[in-house]
Amino acid sequence: MPVKVIRNAKESVDRLIARFNKKMQSSKIIVRMKAKRYHKRPLRKREVRAAAVMRDMHRSRREKQKFY
Repeated sequence: MPVKVIRNAKESVDRLIARFNKKMQSSKIIVRMKAKRYHKRPLRKREVRAAAVMRDMHRSRREKQKFY
């Protein structure tokens, strides 16, 4: 969906550009385009498992530090 910004009466160009940038960030168009910029190969099972193990390790470490 295209982002449209119409200039209001007595609105400066700087304010118009700021409104446009804010709408672009809220629509997350730039984030999606940056994600599509390069091809990412799918993760292998081994990598997924290793990431899960590390995630669990970090979570348990955080839980231990929470109460001390």
